[in-house]
Parts: sequence; structure tokens; C-alpha cells
Amino acid sequence: MKTIYDIQQLLKRFGSYIYVGDRIADLELMETEIKELYSSQLIETAEFQSAIMLLRHEIRLEREKKKSRN
Repeated sequence: MKTIYDIQQLLKRFGSYIYVGDRIADLELMETEIKELYSSQLIETAEFQSAIMLLRHEIRLEREKKKSRN
């Protein structure tokens, strides 16, 4: 997985569409959904690890952007 779009497509395969209007909240909810899929053994370890790393990276970037605006 290389992009947030890839993660969205993965979640979509399982019927999960996430959009609450706040980018950080969206990313955090995606992380929760990915963890649920993994704990239910619906996705492989490699998919889980790459998705979590990407989501955490994006969350960090969004928080830095938000902090620099203030």
C-alpha cells in the first residue's frame, strides 16, 4: 500500500466508507477499521503493517500542518 487511496479501496472491499469531514478524524477512523480487520484475520500482516505505517505518517503530517497554521 502506497497511498491513502489504496487504504480507502481496501476498506471499501469490506463495505467501509469513511468520511466525517475532518481529515485527521478520517485517518484515525481508518486506522481503527484496519485494526479491526486485522484482529478479525480478514487482512494479511503485511497489509496491516503498511496501512498502519502510512496512516500514522499522514496523521503526523496533518497535525504538523494544523500546528503551523496556528
